[in-house]
Amino acid sequence: MHSTKFTTTTMETFQWLLFLLASSVAMPIVIGTVFHLSGMEITGLMQRTFLTVGIASLLQALIGYRLPIMEGPAGIWVSIFTVMATTGPSLTGSLQTLQSMMIVTGVFMFLLGIFKIAQRILPIFTPLVTGTFFFLLTVQLSGTFLQGMLGLQGPTQTIQITETIIAFITFFIVLGLSIFARGWLSNYAVFIGILIGWLAFAIIIGGQGVTQEVPLFALPKWFAFGLPAFDLSVIPIAFMTAIISISNVVASVVATSQTIGSEEKDHDVRVNNGTTISGVNHGLAGLFSTIANVPLATSSGFIALTGQKRKMPFVYATIILMIIAFFPPLVTFIATIPSPIANAALMASFVQLVGLAINNITLEKLDQRKITIVGVAYLIGMGTMFLPAAVFNELPSIVQNVMSNGLIVGTGLVIVLEQLWRKPNKSSAD
Repeated sequence: MHSTKFTTTTMETFQWLLFLLASSVAMPIVIGTVFHLSGMEITGLMQRTFLTVGIASLLQALIGYRLPIMEGPAGIWVSIFTVMATTGPSLTGSLQTLQSMMIVTGVFMFLLGIFKIAQRILPIFTPLVTGTFFFLLTVQLSGTFLQGMLGLQGPTQTIQITETIIAFITFFIVLGLSIFARGWLSNYAVFIGILIGWLAFAIIIGGQGVTQEVPLFALPKWFAFGLPAFDLSVIPIAFMTAIISISNVVASVVATSQTIGSEEKDHDVRVNNGTTISGVNHGLAGLFSTIANVPLATSSGFIALTGQKRKMPFVYATIILMIIAFFPPLVTFIATIPSPIANAALMASFVQLVGLAINNITLEKLDQRKITIVGVAYLIGMGTMFLPAAVFNELPSIVQNVMSNGLIVGTGLVIVLEQLWRKPNKSSAD
């Protein structure tokens, strides 16, 4: 009996670890490319990312919202990093400013959580808002995942046929096992899919060897880009980012609670605690010069896909991830996980997130008011995603950061329209 429980916990822990790694490994490479970092600098960024993701996820699981939700590199911050790379006076100066921006955002979030202001914002995040957030999130990131599955990395501009075939086989293995298999095959679909895909990739295409020499053990650096460069212009951007980041907290808490079958309807305490710890986590990201982490709604998709609802395997996985961060050879080895395989596994978890989006939007009957609000948000939000970033270059930086992000635009429109266009009062018709 004890042996079976130990084996189950071990397998669930390693599957969570693979999910944590797959969700963390891509963003440092993307940011490293945008800021023209060297191979060693990207390895250092990945090392620090693993550490902060592990710490952030562990803090949230134990004292934050206390749910198995991964804290990972935030899409909104990736957008801000990218905009700063093109609009800042210099790449190094932009990175130093971003460090201070994440720290200031963390202060705002900490205050919003500790003084229970976050729970007062909670009523605006209706099922229509959270459903729209989930849907636009899948639209925004599915393009990135699909590009990864097609082998469109770096300078490559054409589809890599062999890589694409292996990626889609991995995608359908994960999806097929989670839906049609039973027992352990279904529970460990992500784990099995990534291992099969990685092995097939190594045999058919060849492994991605590690060419750089790295020390066996190394402490992650503080302020790796230099001391933070504070500018008054970061304050409004940081405040707006803090408010928008609360939507990540709310959406992730609601989605995960629904997925694990929680009967809890009042999420005030979880949202307040989660917002407070998110503030701490943003400060850590600024301290360790990484991309700020937010709760990833895809965690609920992973739970739905695998049926893993226990928290302790998740906690063990975050601890292992933190330990890995202190051993650069392990970091560089993990960096060799083929991008098409990691993206295929993440894309499979997004299928469940689409279902959650539809469930939330249709939780109440769709009338003409709701259809119009959702329609406007979808059309403008998704339309913004297809606009070149350069079209916003003449606007102030705070406007650039907002308007260039379709997820922010669409979610913001739903919130504003729902508040301005109130439901008709039935008693007034009497």
